[in-house]
Amino acid sequence: MLTRPLAVASTWLAAAGIALANLSPAAAAPPKVDAQECMDGKFFCLEVGVEGGTPGAQPAGGGSSTSRSKVECNMIKTDVPPEHPIWDEPGADPKKGSVYFRACVGEGAGADFDGFVFVADGDPVPTVAPVVLAQRAVDRMALRGPQIASPKPDGKYVVGMPMWMWTTPSATTYGPNTATASAGGVTVTATARVSKIVWDMGDGSRVTCTGPGTPYQASYGRQDSPTCGHLYKATSGSQADGKYTITATATWDIEWAGGGESGTLTTTRSSQTTATVGEGQAVNR
Repeated sequence: MLTRPLAVASTWLAAAGIALANLSPAAAAPPKVDAQECMDGKFFCLEVGVEGGTPGAQPAGGGSSTSRSKVECNMIKTDVPPEHPIWDEPGADPKKGSVYFRACVGEGAGADFDGFVFVADGDPVPTVAPVVLAQRAVDRMALRGPQIASPKPDGKYVVGMPMWMWTTPSATTYGPNTATASAGGVTVTATARVSKIVWDMGDGSRVTCTGPGTPYQASYGRQDSPTCGHLYKATSGSQADGKYTITATATWDIEWAGGGESGTLTTTRSSQTTATVGEGQAVNR
């Protein structure tokens, strides 16, 4: 069971202009929840697994690790003064609904999303923080690092010759990717897209590309890539195994909406490949 000390909850409520005297006696006590009470309509307990990028897990795939978080949220119906900012929210009308204070306790994603929520008469009380479900939707997407098409691990590249970098886009490696998560009367839909890929070239250089890159064709000759490229100034002979280790890190921008709220999240995923760079002529593809 995860609980938050009453003194801490009291401080938060006081800072928000809400006195414990305005709350019901039951609300003034620390949350006490067991496994059977998690979905009783008053509390919501959610365990979320969120993937995170782990560079180097695979040569040209998507490395990832998984972290877990457990969150319990308690909705406390309360009165707020007329000057409270909650009444500035669209649709918030004291004659058409009530205000609740959402207190979430636990560890990991969503544990700190406390705040006031307006609920219109007749609408279900959202006993789960929508952002927690947004994290759950992201987890369902199984987002991966970029699918690196070039440079290839077995490719041979030349000092002073433009290197073209590009990836093969898909729903899990570039987006868009959409998923929905529902619980406790709340449904959240999230959509993720890659906004940029940062390439660590292994020679101390970093290249930021805002797209998947342009595939190279022999007819391009020695032109620089118009979208994503690099030029090595030294061979990879001094590197481990005589190759540069290249890491491509994608930034995923996620927009989500549901439960009367919306927001954005950001996460990253990484992939690796290698490149042999030498002197003289070689095939650059």
